[in-house]
Amino acid sequence: MSDTPAEFWRDRSVFVTGATGLLGSWLVESLLDHGATVTCLVRDWVPQSRLVGGGSLDRVQIVRGELEDLAVTVRSLNEYEIDSVFHLGAQTIVGTAARSALSTFESNIRGTWTLLEACRTLGSRIQRIIVASSDKAYGEHETLPYTEDAPLIGRFPYDVSKSCADLISLSYFHTYDLPVAVTRCGNLFGGGDLNFNRLIPGTIRSVVRDENPVVRSDGHYVRDYFYVRDAVESYLRLAERLPEAFTGEAFNFGNERPLSVLQMVQVILELMQRTDLRPEIRNEASAEIRAQYLDCTKAREQLHWEPSFDIEVGLRETIDWYREWLT
Repeated sequence: MSDTPAEFWRDRSVFVTGATGLLGSWLVESLLDHGATVTCLVRDWVPQSRLVGGGSLDRVQIVRGELEDLAVTVRSLNEYEIDSVFHLGAQTIVGTAARSALSTFESNIRGTWTLLEACRTLGSRIQRIIVASSDKAYGEHETLPYTEDAPLIGRFPYDVSKSCADLISLSYFHTYDLPVAVTRCGNLFGGGDLNFNRLIPGTIRSVVRDENPVVRSDGHYVRDYFYVRDAVESYLRLAERLPEAFTGEAFNFGNERPLSVLQMVQVILELMQRTDLRPEIRNEASAEIRAQYLDCTKAREQLHWEPSFDIEVGLRETIDWYREWLT
């Protein structure tokens, strides 16, 4: 692709679901900076969202509604003459999914097929669709790291919702030739994540408040942590290659540096110079995979992509954001 990102996205009409979330707020900001015209489907008003606080909300077109509403989605895509879609909207909290599987299945599964069906009704008008899956879609495997050809065998509610959404997305490509590709990322982190029951923002907030950080698990669960600015770049890089290449394919994106929960907490404490604090291990986690991390060889070799930020650099920027936001 010869165009720069700014040239590619200039004046494109882009539809983003999940725009008030962590990844959505950063992605919308980047698209706007590249000159795109962005329309966001927003269900709930979140005044603390980075989309609102960062000023991006004043630069986008807002449609109020739910992912599951086909009429709203079709109208949005049609009236705003959308050609590019980023589907990030989902219920993303594992614990919430375990407590309320039905609402998670409604948003993550039904919401996905509704959006894809809406795109199908617009025919060739829709040129590219990126669907956010997750490393959770793979389920639990003895062989790690996950590669893209590993089967999707989610068992717990959140994991199942991502497995289903992933498979449905690829079904729409194989059945209807819809120009869709799927991203499977590790655990995202960065400034603007307001779900403080997640490890990284929760730990940072505890340190800012001079409190011992809380660990819900036994501390030995292993994850691939992925900085949100790298995630934005990976999404844009993949979208820019559609529909000429990679439709109907999935790509892993991550740092390929698995860390246990306790290792991550220790890194944060060291960066914040508070190694005097001690994690409070509650060992309450359930319905979660113990170890999961990604092989991103396909993205490196086929998209010529690799992370620009190592974990420590990303964490330093994240810590700075929360220190300013929380004080």
